[in-house]
Amino acid sequence: MATFSWADLYEITADAVGDRRALICGDRRLTYAELDERGNRVAHWLAEKGCRRGDHIGLYLENGTEYVETMLGAFKLGVVPVNVNYRYVEDELRYLFEDADLVGVVHEGRFAARVAAVRPVCPGVRWTLAVDRDAPDPKVTDYELALASASPARDFEARAGDDLYVLYTGGTTGMPKGVVWRQEDAFYACLSGGNPLVEPPRTPEEVGTRAAERVGLRTMPCAPLIHGAAQWTVWMTFFGGGILVLTPGNFDADRVLDVVETEHVNVITIVGDAMARPLADALARQPRDLASLYIVGSGGAIFSQAVQDELCALVPHLTIVDSFGVSEAGYQGSKQPDDTEAGPRFLVGPTTAVLDENLEPLPPGSGDVGMLARTGHIPLRYHKDPEKTARTFRTGPDGRRWALPGDLATVGEDGVVTLLGRGNQSINTGGEKVYPEEVETHVKAHPAVYDALVVGAADPRWGQRVAAVVSLRTGATLTLEDLQAHCRDRLAGFKVPRALVTVDEVVRAPTGKPDYAWAKRTVEAEAALRTDE
Repeated sequence: MATFSWADLYEITADAVGDRRALICGDRRLTYAELDERGNRVAHWLAEKGCRRGDHIGLYLENGTEYVETMLGAFKLGVVPVNVNYRYVEDELRYLFEDADLVGVVHEGRFAARVAAVRPVCPGVRWTLAVDRDAPDPKVTDYELALASASPARDFEARAGDDLYVLYTGGTTGMPKGVVWRQEDAFYACLSGGNPLVEPPRTPEEVGTRAAERVGLRTMPCAPLIHGAAQWTVWMTFFGGGILVLTPGNFDADRVLDVVETEHVNVITIVGDAMARPLADALARQPRDLASLYIVGSGGAIFSQAVQDELCALVPHLTIVDSFGVSEAGYQGSKQPDDTEAGPRFLVGPTTAVLDENLEPLPPGSGDVGMLARTGHIPLRYHKDPEKTARTFRTGPDGRRWALPGDLATVGEDGVVTLLGRGNQSINTGGEKVYPEEVETHVKAHPAVYDALVVGAADPRWGQRVAAVVSLRTGATLTLEDLQAHCRDRLAGFKVPRALVTVDEVVRAPTGKPDYAWAKRTVEAEAALRTDE
């Protein structure tokens, strides 16, 4: 009997639309049936290596068909694929391989030396498999030879909605941790039941029926597949019967736009300004025919109104969908299309609330700051971290279990939630709390600013002061006084930056998420230099 396991849902879809194109990446084109067969081969190869239901394997890969094939093959066997940041070096790999209990790793061929250096201190890793897309003959690479030697049959044991999906966080607020989901819960919470625009399916079979009835949209996640939002885009596309388009390797704005134009992509998903602004700049330098593109969806980081306006000026027919979601709660809401306020305001669903310290929902319009939370389909736990699990997944007085990832918010009289940011990133200046994301939104609206992060800098009088770390547009200049004058019309006085550090580039993770630890070190180094002078 079919379940809401992702492998069952994919197989149901493949049976319904097998001859339809499923995946495009560079020169490779795969139908739903062809991708299903390659997933079968991956699963059989993993079984030959001794992998069993519940085992964890690492995907130390850049974007490519192999990433999708290996996820699908693992799910078919009940094995759990774990995202490994492809920028990690030996110490970081050692931590993740051990923390995630990996039994094997599929990796880029050029990362072989790093993996080999780590394996002696990670005895749980029993095997590795190299992917080499640049080989003179791709058919004789380790990965392709492994698939060629394995059975294409779909003859696996029955799966369950209780099969696991594990997503490692980016580590922006500490060491990366694995968020453990039941696949059925993740289907509804992370994938919105396969399509956020319609009622979720009541049976697995409905997924295939709906896919057959739709014209498949061409959708491209611009973020690397190590990012949760990109993975969710992959599986939402498949369960909607769409065509997934990937750009090989890392994010590159010009390459993304070239692919959108040549492959006639309809929807792209990005991670906030870190991807939107380079896309806008690339379009301004070289216009493209983007008549096919009509939706840009963003999640996982700030997508400021100023950058949205830039994109829409360059591509007037675009619809912007600015959403909010996190690894620990899935998709939680979207910004209203007609909401022109600069702050991150989201219309949320019935399973999301803003709670007080007693886990009671705050009254709309109270003005109080509470914890953004989700109930219903939420994760089971963090992998091997019972203390963090107890802090994040809590049961309220009415018996409902909530996920509280740490984001603070207020709820207006209209039910719209204003997101303030992570509590552990807030700046305490003279007793007033300042949330970096709110300030960043306005700083990035300055015409001289290309990118920015905001952190707290030590201050002998106020405890902390607001400091902006900014990269500038080419040829632009900016003084602290200019920035303050710009912000004073938009922010309360205590939120206006009191320090400005300009850098060549604002450092972010490959997913586009902010590196606040780097920004804080940068501000501290600047202060130390001034002290030395």
